[in-house]
Amino acid sequence: MTALTAITGARIFDGDLWHEHHALVIEDGKVAAIALLRDVPAEAHIVPMDGLSLVPGFVDLQVNGGGGVLLNEQRDVEGIRSICAAHARFGTTALLPTLITDTPEVTEEAIAAGLAARAAAVPGFLGLHLEGPHLSIARKGAHDPALIRPMEEADLERTVTARKGLEALLTTLAPENASNEQIARLASAGVTVSLGHSDSGYATATAAVEAGAQVVTHLFNAMSQLGNREPGMVGATLDLGHVSAGLIADGFHVHPAAIRTALRAKRGPGRIFLVTDAMSPMGTDMTSFFLNGREIFREGGRLTLADGTLAGADIDMASCVRYMRDTVGIELEEALRMASLYPAEAIGMTGRKGRLTHGHDADFAVIDGNVAVVSTWIAGTPVFAA
Repeated sequence: MTALTAITGARIFDGDLWHEHHALVIEDGKVAAIALLRDVPAEAHIVPMDGLSLVPGFVDLQVNGGGGVLLNEQRDVEGIRSICAAHARFGTTALLPTLITDTPEVTEEAIAAGLAARAAAVPGFLGLHLEGPHLSIARKGAHDPALIRPMEEADLERTVTARKGLEALLTTLAPENASNEQIARLASAGVTVSLGHSDSGYATATAAVEAGAQVVTHLFNAMSQLGNREPGMVGATLDLGHVSAGLIADGFHVHPAAIRTALRAKRGPGRIFLVTDAMSPMGTDMTSFFLNGREIFREGGRLTLADGTLAGADIDMASCVRYMRDTVGIELEEALRMASLYPAEAIGMTGRKGRLTHGHDADFAVIDGNVAVVSTWIAGTPVFAA
């Protein structure tokens, strides 16, 4: 007989609706049902969560590090395991460890670590995000300009080969340093192509989307802005319906008024979703760390280079959800979708992630009324408890 677990006593948000006086029934790591209490199978193991809420686990497509680990600096299975565990404390049940612009050798090592993490079934590991090195120098942000370069055939083949061994692979590039033909080849191989760190105009961005790009990396940051005669990358992102975009909601990267404006302006079916862009200090008391040999400082919730350039974010996904609810002013339900369903949609995982309905992975966070995470479950198994 297959073991069943039933979570009772909590309000359950399935991604669309709240369910009161129901139980989440889990079987073989999947959601079997959201059932009335009287319909819970007698043989189910009951786990009471009275007075709390169950929400779909957060899906983070841009995670540079956490728990004191940065993927660029620790490119192995244990590094990935530590990053995933650090973010699980804050409700993230699936993430893409993100490699920032680096050398081909470092990229190969990170890919090897990702393949090994998948083979080891590291809880929370969904795939990789290669952010660079094919970016725009003009919009480099904290990326080392000495390591930025055009995409070559070897880079493309390395990425295509990596996708074959990973559930998901996202790569951020700028149209200035990758051709539309290369974008098309990546997309046809199942790589999710994201445009970012780009100074390109609307026409160039549109052509890249027509070639196969589907996502935009950290909307507003490190990209050409919206103008009245040149809409830029921001304008293209909002106007092109089939593009989704990540957003860092930490109070530093994007003004709340700009977030509200973007949410009103974004043309569908593409969505704006939340990313943390978290660095290694997330979940620790670290005050600084190194990336590509450069020291990055942590103070007051900001991570910056010595010259003040923002260098990733110091935030977790539960805090992003709170910020969207409390400061930006959107409904909690929509903030939760921005942290779970919409990123899952952006990488084609709507059948597995982002909802708590029959057949989906039993990935969820148990939260209180302030969106503080009480426990986190991946594939029906608790991986964190406060």
